[in-house]
Amino acid sequence: MCSSCEKLDDFGLEAIKTHCKECCTPDKQPAVQRRWPKAILEVCTCKFRAYPQIEAFIKSGRPAKYSNLQIKYMRGLDPVVKLLDSSGNVQETLSITKWNTDTVDEFFETHLEKPAGKNSGKSAYSVVEEEDNDYLETNRI
Repeated sequence: MCSSCEKLDDFGLEAIKTHCKECCTPDKQPAVQRRWPKAILEVCTCKFRAYPQIEAFIKSGRPAKYSNLQIKYMRGLDPVVKLLDSSGNVQETLSITKWNTDTVDEFFETHLEKPAGKNSGKSAYSVVEEEDNDYLETNRI
């Protein structure tokens, strides 16, 4: 890494600095973190026993901090976060089965856009129940 070549001066090794720079590779800069306009946390309440950290997040006051977060209860689904663009199209889907409560909160703090305008301080997150009453319909052959 090129930053290592720069440190050679600190150790009195200026003589090999030019040789070091011949093969150095630029240090990777951290990628710019993208912020998403909206997110959906999907989970089944039947999975709360398997994922108590997700239940703790949902039942705490933490989701109220994110007006652009929607919690959607989907039958049989392990917890996932869907990140949406400004048009409402799903761009990324992330499994959060291994995340703890603080990690979920930190993720939304870092990756959700802060709403602008007069409603920016209000909590308006929504909870949606599964729309399809006949869940077996999707399993028919």
